[in-house]
Amino acid sequence: MSTLDPSIKYDASIRTMLQATYDALLKYEGNPPNVVPWLAESWESSEDGLIWTFHLAKNAVFHDGDPVNAEAVRYSFERTLKLNQGPAWMLSDFLKPESINVLDEHTVQFRLEKPYSGFLSFLPWWFVMNPKQIKTREVDGDYGQAWLAINDAGSGPFRLKRIEQGALYEISREPNYWKGFPYSEGGVAGVVYQLVRETSAQQFALGTGGADIVLDLPPDDFNKIKRSPRVNTSTEPALTSFAIKFNTKGKYTSDKNLRKAIAFAFDYDALLRIYNGKAELQTSPFTDSVIGHVEVADIPRQDLERAKKFLAESKWPEGGLTLEYVYVQGFEEERLIGLVLIDSLRKLGIEVEMIPLTWPNMVARGSKVETSPDMMAIFATPVSSDPDAVAFQYHPDSWGKYYGSSFYDDPEVAQMIEKARYSLDEAERLELYGEIQKMIVEDQPEIFGMMRERTVAFRDHVKGFTYTPVRMTTEIDLYPLYIVD
Repeated sequence: MSTLDPSIKYDASIRTMLQATYDALLKYEGNPPNVVPWLAESWESSEDGLIWTFHLAKNAVFHDGDPVNAEAVRYSFERTLKLNQGPAWMLSDFLKPESINVLDEHTVQFRLEKPYSGFLSFLPWWFVMNPKQIKTREVDGDYGQAWLAINDAGSGPFRLKRIEQGALYEISREPNYWKGFPYSEGGVAGVVYQLVRETSAQQFALGTGGADIVLDLPPDDFNKIKRSPRVNTSTEPALTSFAIKFNTKGKYTSDKNLRKAIAFAFDYDALLRIYNGKAELQTSPFTDSVIGHVEVADIPRQDLERAKKFLAESKWPEGGLTLEYVYVQGFEEERLIGLVLIDSLRKLGIEVEMIPLTWPNMVARGSKVETSPDMMAIFATPVSSDPDAVAFQYHPDSWGKYYGSSFYDDPEVAQMIEKARYSLDEAERLELYGEIQKMIVEDQPEIFGMMRERTVAFRDHVKGFTYTPVRMTTEIDLYPLYIVD
């Protein structure tokens, strides 16, 4: 975690800490995921979907005792929008800083530029900060970024206690948390969130009681720890999808028939074997928990005869080319998937060069058409169960982002995505998204892979664990957890 600033980052490396130390207007709970009231007790919108009014809990306070009021909400959204990083992209097309108004101490109103059906679904990632704490730490108009990188200005159930950057983060429980806790006894005094990269060390710590919770163990290791005494596990479906993104504007993979050939040559069952059955193959570009998901009839499965027919219609009917496959360095499952690619495509006379890169270098390569590789391994977690959160990956506005590294460009699909995101007619939206999914599959901007299950292992004295598919791979909600010896 390079920063704990809610306006700067929202990804898997930081979200556990942000949810522990900050509150948002709404929060995701349950499976399927739903937004529930949090700082906002209630809300209403105008008939045209442009004006949203939120009524705040009157007892909410920041960690220093200041009230969480409408001005704090206004300031926090303004700060995030003006810094234009982290979660800003979620709402910046629809919300401007000057369009957020304080109606009274506990009422805040948002006036959108355009109606947006997905508006509520993104609010859980817009955390509310204490403007009083931040403003006194501003340096040269930086909105207090330097201070907030290693401090918290939140109202959440925990407060930040200690940081050892890149190694350890300690938080202490707020005993007088304004919302209370969902348990009457066994509350933890705090949490030490430690980054341990060696899976053997993670297993040992959990097995011996040195750790209470371990997240995202590799499949083989997870199966081993699962058999340990006094260890409970959770495997649940996720919104996250794995895909091998094609550079649809690249030298070779701009050829749709070549992309189709590769997709039908790929051994999809190998994905399930790599994850020891803890995964499900995608039946659509939208994962199963996303609203509006439909099963697309002709989504590719391994069929070498069809693969060869598509190859024959491509610019390289005999193969004879070498394609790059870029994956995260040290990520064993992605390396194994690369070996599956090598074996699958060799049958078409296509060679695969495997290139491991650090995640920042992968993101950098995928940010430009000229450098984006032929194929890139991508796990993507929508931050919302609203279909626009997934459809956006296939809109030109996603180019330059890691999830847009395919540079998919279909004007008709883009137009339909825009129509669906602005429509307030739910039936119309669902019909549009159904067609969008079919058209994307037909264009094959990626190998549509699988939805891996979240794997969480914890000691049996840990109670209150809850799950919702919107969570990222190494993310957990610490709020409801307690310990019973």
